Amino acid sequence: MNVAVVRFPGSNCDLDAVQAISKLGSPEITTKLVWHESDELAKFDAIILPGGFSFGDCLRAGSIAARSPAIATVRKKAEAGTPVLGICNGFQILVEAGLLPGALLRNSGLKFVCDWTNVKVENADTPFSRAAQVGQVLRMPIAHGEGRYYATDEEVDLLRRDHRIIFRYSNALGKVTGDSNPTGTAHGIAGISNKEGNVVGLMPHPERACDPLLSPYSSSDGRLVFMSLLGGASS
Repeated sequence: MNVAVVRFPGSNCDLDAVQAISKLGSPEITTKLVWHESDELAKFDAIILPGGFSFGDCLRAGSIAARSPAIATVRKKAEAGTPVLGICNGFQILVEAGLLPGALLRNSGLKFVCDWTNVKVENADTPFSRAAQVGQVLRMPIAHGEGRYYATDEEVDLLRRDHRIIFRYSNALGKVTGDSNPTGTAHGIAGISNKEGNVVGLMPHPERACDPLLSPYSSSDGRLVFMSLLGGASS
């Protein structure tokens, strides 16, 4: 499987995503950085939109990148069933492009939040969650100022009905509480998918939780997100 990590002006987690996948040590999966204006994106088997501050987050986080040439290709690939993952700014881009529903607003405290969180897996049947189990709690960091997921009650009901809520913030025991919600996001939602399940966006950074040596919590839980591309099989 060939995975493209799309680089926008202002991306700063692109190399982290490449490194996270290379750390899996699997000959079945390779990654390549692809510039957002490149015409080679169509040939890849999976696409990752990384975190960062694409185009300086001018106007609104992800809004300019959502109109990049890359997104036209991402849209076609997504409609054809290609797995697409948006991490933090990548999630914002997917929402701005209309590939995922809802909106990502300023954090409830109106401050940038950089911290480690517990994230409960709600759906383990996507290309980016099937290496985990429903109810499993993953330890992953967040770092964003506009990550408060918002959707109307009707939209949330549809997300729940179609099992499109993939990750929710929780405590260490997997209970979703107000105290476990770091940014005031609706219903503790940390990640969602499209109706088909092949497009997933999440605000936490799995690529920053792949090496226990780099984590104060010795967490490598983020590996499960990328291992899922291998069908859930650990290397």
